[in-house]
Amino acid sequence: MTKFAIIETGGKQYRVAAGQKLKVEKLEVEAGASVMFDKVLLTAEGGNVTVGEPYISGAKVKGKVLRQARARKKIVFKYHSKTRQKKKKGHRQPFTEVLVEKV
Repeated sequence: MTKFAIIETGGKQYRVAAGQKLKVEKLEVEAGASVMFDKVLLTAEGGNVTVGEPYISGAKVKGKVLRQARARKKIVFKYHSKTRQKKKKGHRQPFTEVLVEKV
């Protein structure tokens, strides 16, 4: 069995394992730098499962920032029938791509 953890970053929770690429909300870290996630909610290896309340003290996940980028454009379109009102906007959400090195 592989070892994995559930971490929290950017208000979201992710299931991560070593060697996995992951897109998270933008972190203020430049590409090539390492990053530590200390908000670990759960770790599991085989049958051993550790659950935090809410976080596991001393548990960390180490990762390396691969790149900072923006996601593909999402179209936000608002329309009101019978009044000839319409509004079209585009939005590109920034993200950070991280390679998980160690759980």
